Amino acid sequence: MGSKTQEFIKKGLLQGAPKFLDTAVQYEVVMGSIAYGVAQDHSDMDIYGFAIPPRDWVFPHLRGEIPGFDEPGKQFDQIQQHHMLDKSALGGKGRDYDVVIYSIIKYFRLLMENNPNIIDSLFVPRNCVLYSTAIGEMVREQRHIFLHKACWPKFKGYAYSQVHKMRTKVPTGHRQKTIETFGYDVKFAYHVVRLLNEVEQILVEQDLDLLRNKEQLKAIRRGEWTQQQVEDYFSEKERELERLYLQSSLPEKPRVAEIKTLLMNCLEQHYGSLSECVVQEDAAMRALREIESIVLRVNR
Repeated sequence: MGSKTQEFIKKGLLQGAPKFLDTAVQYEVVMGSIAYGVAQDHSDMDIYGFAIPPRDWVFPHLRGEIPGFDEPGKQFDQIQQHHMLDKSALGGKGRDYDVVIYSIIKYFRLLMENNPNIIDSLFVPRNCVLYSTAIGEMVREQRHIFLHKACWPKFKGYAYSQVHKMRTKVPTGHRQKTIETFGYDVKFAYHVVRLLNEVEQILVEQDLDLLRNKEQLKAIRRGEWTQQQVEDYFSEKERELERLYLQSSLPEKPRVAEIKTLLMNCLEQHYGSLSECVVQEDAAMRALREIESIVLRVNR
């Protein structure tokens, strides 16, 4: 069984997809309200994932390209398409999809930055994993190595953005009806609470269960919270999370060496040997560098 991306390409729905993509996707998941356990029957489907581009797209020196000198050759960071209607979905009823597939390089970079959406994509419930190769499973199994204390400012920034939209964004379409019904945009509101709850789990437990607070989030979407309650929750939770941030035993910074090793293992499993692509520093050379670093510090 192939990926949803492959299906969309065959149907001619995913515009501008590079030729390699239909066989290069390694991991695909359902995101959004479905992953958070608050979906309604008519909910659109958000799909996130990552793919591995051809070897010389990742290592351009293999095609003789000198970065910064030659004109850049073929590259792939991501492909994204919103409101993609598949009329054949749901037994012919049709469904809208929002799709974003990243290159594995950009995906890892966003994970290292603790981008909330991308972190969520590795922690979705198993039933939200649409497609996963051995490489996808390798990354998912080691998802905890990406977590570090910078998750707090990152998630807080995303939560504040949702607060700002809740206060100021001019509604259209469905959202106009939501405001007429509840007095404010409950979708922005539930994202505020969700993001704060998620980062609390990460700081305290170094883990993430996206479904843990689904009943609370459903209540917000039903309009059972006022906008003021959401604002108060944000203020109170922010103070609590500042304290938890200081107490957290998470690493201060990304575990770059571990993450890079995982990335290289993924690429090697996909391409085969990387001996022509990168020069691995041996143990002796690493030891010499460490000694040199110590000597420099002592002599300062």
